[in-house]
Amino acid sequence: MNVNLDSLLTVTNVLIGLTVIISFYAFERPDFLNKLIMNPYRVKHRREYYRFITSGFIHLDHIHIIFNMFSLYFFGTAMESVFLVVFGPLGYVYFVALYLLGIVVSDIPTFFKHQDNPRYNALGASGGVASVIFAFVIFLPLEDICIYFAFCFPGFIMGTAYLVFSWYQGKKAKDNINHDAHLYGALFGMVFCIVLYPRVLPEFIEQLKSWRMFD
Repeated sequence: MNVNLDSLLTVTNVLIGLTVIISFYAFERPDFLNKLIMNPYRVKHRREYYRFITSGFIHLDHIHIIFNMFSLYFFGTAMESVFLVVFGPLGYVYFVALYLLGIVVSDIPTFFKHQDNPRYNALGASGGVASVIFAFVIFLPLEDICIYFAFCFPGFIMGTAYLVFSWYQGKKAKDNINHDAHLYGALFGMVFCIVLYPRVLPEFIEQLKSWRMFD
């Protein structure tokens, strides 16, 4: 059997591999997980700033990581290709920056909200994944995004629904998953792309103008 190594050694797959390895290791080692988890109180009072990044490489459970990595695989692979076309070799650098900064930026509002609450913790790659998804949306708003391979809608519709759902979940959630990170990660992903490639905004608007619901 012939395997195309170039198709396996993508930045997306490397990020997924690291996240899966670290998350599964942390599942069985609570002490290790606690060293990586986002705890705004410890960040502020012990200056453990690394938690802004490390919290994005651990997850609550198997369902949590499967959902995030499944989304990252499909949207990340697509966005790597788009970034390489638009930015050339720098596309790899920008893609990694999009993902990692998405994790960091999406945690900043949570940090300010809970910086004096020692009991609050959050974890997951949701901010980075949301950044990648919404980079996809702003570059390709009319490209279908499918749920369970059956229900498909244009990216801008799914993106809007995703933001509303994330806002609602963030209001009622009582787990360690930072649902607010979906919202802030998504907004960051769009802003990041507009700053790097200003033409994407008028192109996004033109694509929306051409959309017909029942085409």
